[in-house]
Amino acid sequence: MTAIHETWHLIAHGRVQGVGYRAACADRAVALGLVGWVRNRTDGTVEVIAQGPRDPLEALRTWMAAGPPAAQVSKVEMTPADDEGPFSGFRWLPTA
Repeated sequence: MTAIHETWHLIAHGRVQGVGYRAACADRAVALGLVGWVRNRTDGTVEVIAQGPRDPLEALRTWMAAGPPAAQVSKVEMTPADDEGPFSGFRWLPTA
């Protein structure tokens, strides 16, 4: 039986740039078996598109709310996203 995959758009707010958030987020996503991308945004947030089964996506969202030790996350927004795939791995994109 094939697992149902979802695509989520997540945005982390707070002190999430310059603290290793993107690298740690990408590492966590890969460890969870997710595909997609992460990037900084010019407004100071970090944006993620992640695709995979619901449980690993929930685990990523939970991790994003805490972030790495130097981060101070004030909130994480999540909305379902259109299926942008297929993705190959989890990539860092340039700031947008």
